[in-house]
Amino acid sequence: MTTLEIDHVSRWFGNVVAVNDITMTIGPGVTGLLGPNGAGKSTLINMMAGFLAPSTGTVTLDGAAVWRNEGAYRQIGIVPERESMYDFLTGREFVLANAELHGLKDPRGAARQALATVEMEYAQNRKIATYSKGMRQRVKMASALVHEPSVLLLDEPFNGMDPRQRMQLMDLLRRMGDEGRTVLFSSHILEEVEQLAQHIEVIVAGRHAASGDFRKIRRLMTDRPHRYLIRSSDDRALAAALIADPSTAGIEIDRADGALHVQAVDFPRFTELLPRVAREHGIRLLTVSPSDESLESVFSYLVTA
Repeated sequence: MTTLEIDHVSRWFGNVVAVNDITMTIGPGVTGLLGPNGAGKSTLINMMAGFLAPSTGTVTLDGAAVWRNEGAYRQIGIVPERESMYDFLTGREFVLANAELHGLKDPRGAARQALATVEMEYAQNRKIATYSKGMRQRVKMASALVHEPSVLLLDEPFNGMDPRQRMQLMDLLRRMGDEGRTVLFSSHILEEVEQLAQHIEVIVAGRHAASGDFRKIRRLMTDRPHRYLIRSSDDRALAAALIADPSTAGIEIDRADGALHVQAVDFPRFTELLPRVAREHGIRLLTVSPSDESLESVFSYLVTA
C-alpha cells in the first residue's frame, strides 16, 4: 500500500503562484483531481512525479522525498498531458525503451504485456507519427505501466479517446484501484470522474478547495441551500406545510407534473421535518431526490465560491 503525502506545498514561477500551500494525502484506490484550467493541477502532478521541485513544502512517497529520488521511479508511472514523444519510433519500440530504462529482467516480455493491457498490439509496429490522439494516449499508458508501478499519475488521460477506448481505460484504472494501487488522474470531463473516482481532490486558483466523497462535500456546504425534487400524493398540501418552516427557503411547483422543487437552508432540520410533516398530514412520499448532489453541481459551487 503506497501513499503520496503533499505537505504544505507551494510552487511559483517568478511572480506567478501556481500552487499555494496545498496539503493532501493520496492513498490506494482511484482519486480524481479536479480544477478549472490554470488551477495548478499539472504543476501539482509534476511535483508528485518528481519532475518539479516544490518552492516550499515536501512531497513524499511512503515517507521518502520524491524530488531527486531515483528510487521513486520504480514505484511511479506517469502519463503526462504533453505530447512529448519520439514519433520516429514504433509503439513497441517506445514502450520497450522505457522497459529497458527501468532495467527490467525481461524488457521485451514486459513491453508485450503492457501493450496488450492497453489493447495496442494491433498497431505496435506502426510509427507513433501515424497514431491518432487516442492511440498516443494508450501507448503513453503502456509505457507508464511497463514496470508495474504501485503509483500511477495521469494528467488528462482520456483526451482524444473515443467512447470505447475511454470505457476500456476506465475499467483498467478501476481494476488497478481495486488491486490496492494508488491511482490519481485529472480530467475536465466531470462525468468520467463521477463514474470512476472513489475520492476527489479539488484545486481552485492554486489552493486546495475540497477533499473527499463529493456527496459528503456537498452536505458540508451549509452556506448553499440544498435542492430537492419531491413527488407525493398531495404536492400542494405538502408544499404549504413545508414552506411554513424556516428550514425551507423556497418551493416551486412544476407545472408539467406537479413535482416540488424545494430549497432547504437547514439540511439537518429539513431531513427530520419532511417525513414528520408527511406523516402528520397523511401524505405519501413518492420521490425524494437531491437535485444538486451531482459532481457537476459540487464543482460549480466550489469554483464560484
